[in-house]
Amino acid sequence: MYQLLETINSPADLRRLPRTQLPRVADELRAFLLDSVSRTGGHLSSNLGTVELTVALHYVFNTPDDRLVWDVGHQTYPHKILTGRRDRMDSLRQEGGLSGFPRRSESEYDTFGTAHSSTSISAALGMAMAAKQKGEDRHAVAIIGDGAMSAGMAFEAMNNAGVCDCNLLVILNDNDMSISPPVGALNRYLAQLMSGQFYAAAKNVGKQVLKAAPPLFELAKRLETHAKGMVVPATLFENFGFNYIGPIDGHDLDSLIPTLENIRQLKGPQFLHVVTKKGQGYKLAEVDPVAYHGPGKFDPALGLQKSTAPAKQTFTQVFGRWLCDMAVQDKRLVGITPAMREGSGMLEFHQRFPERYYDVGIAEQHAVTFAAGMACEGLKPVVAIYSTFLQRGYDQLIHDVALQNLPVVLALDRAGLVGADGATHAGAYDIAFLRCIPNMSIACPADENECRKLLTTAFEQDHPVAVRYPRGAGAGVATEAGLASLPFGRGEIRRQGSGIAILAFGTLLHPALAAAEKLGATVVNMRWAKPLDVALLLEIAAAHEALVTVEEGCLMGGAGSAVSESLQQAGVLKPLLQLGLKDEFTEHGDPAVLLATQGLDAAGIEASINTRFSALVQSYAAKVALKSVA
Repeated sequence: MYQLLETINSPADLRRLPRTQLPRVADELRAFLLDSVSRTGGHLSSNLGTVELTVALHYVFNTPDDRLVWDVGHQTYPHKILTGRRDRMDSLRQEGGLSGFPRRSESEYDTFGTAHSSTSISAALGMAMAAKQKGEDRHAVAIIGDGAMSAGMAFEAMNNAGVCDCNLLVILNDNDMSISPPVGALNRYLAQLMSGQFYAAAKNVGKQVLKAAPPLFELAKRLETHAKGMVVPATLFENFGFNYIGPIDGHDLDSLIPTLENIRQLKGPQFLHVVTKKGQGYKLAEVDPVAYHGPGKFDPALGLQKSTAPAKQTFTQVFGRWLCDMAVQDKRLVGITPAMREGSGMLEFHQRFPERYYDVGIAEQHAVTFAAGMACEGLKPVVAIYSTFLQRGYDQLIHDVALQNLPVVLALDRAGLVGADGATHAGAYDIAFLRCIPNMSIACPADENECRKLLTTAFEQDHPVAVRYPRGAGAGVATEAGLASLPFGRGEIRRQGSGIAILAFGTLLHPALAAAEKLGATVVNMRWAKPLDVALLLEIAAAHEALVTVEEGCLMGGAGSAVSESLQQAGVLKPLLQLGLKDEFTEHGDPAVLLATQGLDAAGIEASINTRFSALVQSYAAKVALKSVA
């Protein structure tokens, strides 16, 4: 089935093949990709759409000497397969296996690590200018999607690249439209013509000659713009200083390869517009590319099947339902997302309240300041954003929201570890980077019902509040109807024990309770990382001999640090054990296994407490035993 593909262990093997065999390579690669992802889960639609483009790039460019920089990187499975990792695709996104994104430590062909959007042009430009400075003759190619082009960072890089004399090629992988066959044939002809040496030379000579006659020069420029503009949106990119080529059919190797070969001979910044189709070659993914964006394991013959087992409610669903319910009650509510409608659970809100729904594109910085502007006018913005992506809007959060003390609610999905997506997507730092900002508050719900209530509490405040919750389902706690809130900045005792008190922040309350059953410890559901319930903290500290904090966030500067600071400020000296994410990037793998590796499951919490406070645990165990005998 993969006779030709199995002979390709590097791009050098691919380049030795005659061009006539490349369509077969693409067919085998697409079939292998579908079979592989159906067995492991992972990104599918985007990768099916880049098969021919990947084949063409590695065939034309001398990789890895020529640098390929993939934006986001969730479309690089074909790239991984062609660069010597075919036999390891069964380990994709699993602990110790291949990453779902490019990783410099994984392969010399992964020239730049990615997973967040819109970094490719900046990185590729840096590589191109480094090559020029070092006197090296090589190309840098950035492959960026039409969605990622909506981010300001992409345009900042293009603005800089347009005045740099270097061999940079930006490929816009546009998968939001299709090319009909007649237009595709015309575009193929024009793309090859515009990328050819004759066209480039003639254009440059013509500019020099006509500059002596300004009216004729202006007329020629208008004619060129008009001729291109009939079939391509060239003007915008050429105004940035790029030579625009395209659009061309990104699934037509007979168009891609000659065009790329021509571009490879050109100097200066080039911009190639390629049109592809998400899910190409697998009809079910073509029809519904969103559903097949990141599927789990499935049978390709049957496609995705609805589970018959009742599923637990996810935190994302809790947020989506709360958002709609609160929107009914308060007309001031507006919902904002940076291009994550489905991922953030906002589909129903968009359908029911389209006039109050704002998708600002992949533009997290803009999303935060946009919310600030709305808050200034008396609206109540709720920004649904992944924890890892809020990092990109940090300055705006400080300067535009917190400094002005505006009532913006941040619904932070994917807080804590995220499993298969790995370190780039983990929400490990939000408590630490939010806690140091004046006027900010941080709620850490322990279960689904508490999440709903704390979202209401956050919405009721007149200052910025973040509510952080993890990916996936919670403990299975049913959510109550209505929009009840919880006391602001107050925690609760969930289990009364003695000797040791465990202060839990967020969903780690549940493994903390399990550990406490064996240790005889008290467990406090702190609920808020900022403001801390200091009164409750001091009450607990006075009644116990040692304290333990547990959080699914980085230890340095996190909730445990907040407890330590509060105790120190109150002059209370107590043994304190802080448990959380270590000072390292947590790789991809099964979330439960990753938590256990970090010592944050019930067994790990119990073991850490036994190790640190062994004498204390034994002492209280002995007291309990004596009481039971008596």
